[in-house]
Amino acid sequence: MSVFGEVMNNEICHALPAEGFVRLPVVIKILGIGKTTWWSGIRKGRFPKAVKLGPRTSAWRVEDIRALISKLTENSRNAAL
Repeated sequence: MSVFGEVMNNEICHALPAEGFVRLPVVIKILGIGKTTWWSGIRKGRFPKAVKLGPRTSAWRVEDIRALISKLTENSRNAAL
């Protein structure tokens, strides 16, 4: 991965709250993917499952999103080799 990619990864991780939950619009904006891709990735086990906060409210643990970003970054590094 380029230095630019590592800087972007650090900026994204700093943009997330230290702990807690993030809702779908934040997740897809950070990852740069669409809702359909996100939900498909969850069904396939590629992305983390949501936590139900209420009957009509879902969110994702910040630590799960950080782990996903690290995993995707590592995969892109290995693919570049």
